[in-house]
This record gives sequence, structure tokens and C-alpha cells, in this order.
Amino acid sequence: MTPDEILKHPARVLTQTQRETYFEKGFVRVQEFIPIAVLEELQKKTHSFVQKSKNITKSDDRFDIGSGHSAETPILRRLKSPDTASTVYWNFSTGLMADVAADLVGPNVTFHHSKLNFKWFDASDTVKWHQDIQFFPHTNYNVLTIGCYLTDTTMANGPLAAMPGSHNNELYNQYDRHGNWTGMLSDSDAEALDLNSVEYLTGKAGSITIHNARTLHYSPSSKSPTPRPLLLNCYTSADAKPYTPHPTPTVNSYKLVRGEPVMWAHHDPRPCQIPPDWSGGYTSIYAAQAGEDKKTSIM
Repeated sequence: MTPDEILKHPARVLTQTQRETYFEKGFVRVQEFIPIAVLEELQKKTHSFVQKSKNITKSDDRFDIGSGHSAETPILRRLKSPDTASTVYWNFSTGLMADVAADLVGPNVTFHHSKLNFKWFDASDTVKWHQDIQFFPHTNYNVLTIGCYLTDTTMANGPLAAMPGSHNNELYNQYDRHGNWTGMLSDSDAEALDLNSVEYLTGKAGSITIHNARTLHYSPSSKSPTPRPLLLNCYTSADAKPYTPHPTPTVNSYKLVRGEPVMWAHHDPRPCQIPPDWSGGYTSIYAAQAGEDKKTSIM
């Protein structure tokens, strides 16, 4: 569906202005959107997983930990696939967040993946400039990620930052000059960006950010000793079909969470870079950007 076609459907939970802003900029922020009771339940569950991570000594299929992680100083970079870690997260993914997605990709919505990223007052927690769609190409670009801030997020603790209008420009190469997947722009491409228009999407706990998979975005490292968790859920229009293996599939991947199944895929003529073959597994964007996870094979 085109943006005009999507906007003809009645809004479920967003305002029409918020929907139009998303299509114009490639992202939108909605302040203090999550009901307090839902937010508190997410915060409580997230705290319990941080406590569990203290017993982990190396990254596994649930926890991605950073260098120096210990019980005394936990550095949990990511809780992987929270949709399967707890019904609290999955209910959130299929509840209000699915309605948000339907307002922006159309009435038929497929769940793609979820993750819970943290900032831990460490230079390694910077997420460099990148676009998401090269990680998981689809037949069209009605693919988005909704982030929910579980704590107040300011310039001091690494907010999401996005480049307005970049979703309408060409996609970048996210391999290095040796053919290794990095999941980010090269230094030269990043240095050429006009940073004057960048918007830093700060917000109170319970605020959400929504960005299209073509949108250029990054987040600076945190300057706060208090960890900043960001719960992310990715959705696609049901007529956007994957070209390549899912990087982190779960039992919930590709489940229809709103609307009806479709019989036809919609194809956007704009090309998309193909990532490495993820069928052998994937760690996280932190590992890729840090060069911890070298992958060069292209499907």
C-alpha cells in the first residue's frame, strides 16, 4: 500500500497529524503514550531480566553482554527476542503496539521481531549510523520499528536520533571495503551526512518512537551511570514479504497480529542491499558494529 492508501484508513490510536509526520520525515515520536499500568509491568519484568543477566558469563541466545560484564557491574547490551522471554512482552507486542503499526503500514500487520536494548554508560554502547532494511530486505518498505522508552531518556543517556527525509533517499552500503558486514555506514559516508537536521528523539518513560526501516538513525553513547532500556518491536505490512532468512526468528515471526492474510505481495521497485546469510544465526548490531561478528557471505 502507498502512504496515501494507508492514510485513507481510519486512525486507530495515532492522530492523523502523527501519521502524516511519519510519512513525511520517516519517523515520529509520541510523548508519554503508554498507559502507566502497562509501563510499570514492563519495567518490573525488565528489571527481573537484568537481575538474571548477572549470572551470565558470556552472550547466549537470550542475553547479549558487553565486555566487563559481571554480577557487580552488569553490562547487558540486549535482551534478545523478548517476545518469547515473557508473555508480558508478547502481550505488549500484540496489543497497543500492533494498533500503532496498523496506523502506519496498513490494516494487515505482521510481527517481525522484538528486542530490548540497553545503554550502560560505556563508549561501546553507541549505535552508529545505519538503516534497518538492509538487515532484512522485504518486497516493499512498509516495514517499521516502534521503540518504547522504559525510563526517561534525555541527551544524557543516548536517545534515538534520526535524519528527516532519509527514508526517501537511496540506501547505503553496510559492508566494509573487504566485504565484511558491519551493519552501519562507512566512516566516509557517515562523515558526509549533514548533521544540522538530525532530530534527537528524547522522551519521558512511556514515550514511543517509530521509524521506517529505510530511515537513517543512530544513538549516541550514554553519559549516565543509570541504564537506559529501549524496548523495540518491528512490524511489516502483510503484503511485504521477506527476500532473505530472518536474522533472529522466533515462534512469533511473521505472525499476523492485525487484519487478514493477503494473497498478493506488493513490490517496491527501489532496490535493497542483500545482507549475509543469517540462517546460521545472528548476534546483535552491537557485535556487528564492533567487528565481533564477521560475516561476508552474501545470498
